[in-house]
Amino acid sequence: MTNLLQKLSSANPKVRGTVFIAIDGHGGSGKSSLAQLLGKKLKAEIIHTDDFASWDNPLNWHPLVIRDVFDPIRAGAVSLNYQPSSWWEDHYPAQVKNQPVTAIMILEGVGSSRREFDAYISYRIFVDTPKEVCMERGIVRDMNVGKTRGELTDIWEKWFENEKAYMLRDDPKTKADLIVEGTKPFIDQI
Repeated sequence: MTNLLQKLSSANPKVRGTVFIAIDGHGGSGKSSLAQLLGKKLKAEIIHTDDFASWDNPLNWHPLVIRDVFDPIRAGAVSLNYQPSSWWEDHYPAQVKNQPVTAIMILEGVGSSRREFDAYISYRIFVDTPKEVCMERGIVRDMNVGKTRGELTDIWEKWFENEKAYMLRDDPKTKADLIVEGTKPFIDQI
């Protein structure tokens, strides 16, 4: 962890004194778990790309992040307010209100290293996990939404097809400053 802290302390804050760390990787790779670990260690707030993406809009949600996260911070906001997207019918997440802006912020999720964010991201981490592990994690996580395992498998297969376009276009693994394995303990890798 000390090595990562040193790297982050010398990272160029690109958004009004704020260092943004992007944690990218496939759905179900372990990005959220890594973000929680780093958030605690670094006293950093976490922005989830899942709050902007959805099954209906898996790829083109980036203008919302710029509008609701990066632009307010550039304008001097000390807290953020935005309405997360809904992934499932009859599930409407509560509005994010007064989320503090911290010296280090974590943008976590598929697409967090996308080229449209190059002007904002100071450090990139890619969580590398085999597709079959990601798929199983995603299906297990979503089992409580009233869908069968077969329906969820179909949804996740479609999701991976959408991810593939992003991964080919932006190649977040190659752009990463750090690659961690999603099947090993993160604390041993950072």
